[in-house]
Amino acid sequence: MTLDAERTRSNSSIAVDMLRDLIFSGELAAGTDHLESELAEVLGMSRTPVREAVVLLEAQGLLEVRPRKGVRIKRVSPEDMAEIYDILTELESLAAETAAKAGYTEQELSGMKQALDAMDEAIAVKNREAWAIADDIFHQELVSLGKNVRLQAIATMMSDQVRRARLVTLYIRPEPTKSNSDHRAVYDAILRGDAGAARAVHHEHRAHAKQVILELLSRHRLSSI
Repeated sequence: MTLDAERTRSNSSIAVDMLRDLIFSGELAAGTDHLESELAEVLGMSRTPVREAVVLLEAQGLLEVRPRKGVRIKRVSPEDMAEIYDILTELESLAAETAAKAGYTEQELSGMKQALDAMDEAIAVKNREAWAIADDIFHQELVSLGKNVRLQAIATMMSDQVRRARLVTLYIRPEPTKSNSDHRAVYDAILRGDAGAARAVHHEHRAHAKQVILELLSRHRLSSI
């Protein structure tokens, strides 16, 4: 790979991260249209890495390229979320089962334990943003412990969409104490090596989360940002 090609690849990766942040923060709101030249100016980059980033983000379902019209930030409908949760539920439940079979030590599960403690602390002080961050970390740790690279890649893409839905429901959903309890039960099952329990508990947890999110999106007629 030439130096120019390597530099372009690096800039493309940076553009992907920056655009994702803008989408998740709502600065690039769902349903809005943007020209590549506009996005390049916002990111302070040339159009080439931005174009490459746009292609990748389209594949991840965050936006769509409209010929001669630029880029549109996609909305996520309740129907979309139902499909996404179904896939993510199976993937993460498999990761939980595999992690439980791996025989991890308490030290090896420290990242997951720290996320659990952070979620409990966030609920205690009613800081839902902090809770959401810790929740993301817990699920990332879970998927990582499954040691399946392809599963990780797909789960990450699906989790991005779930994160967008959660942003618009974070303060209208019930206090996520059940979520914390479910997470701790999954952690305990993995630590003691109970693969069946790890899978079953996590599967029920994600199924319940799906129901909560879909009801909120439908009741309040919301679309993900």
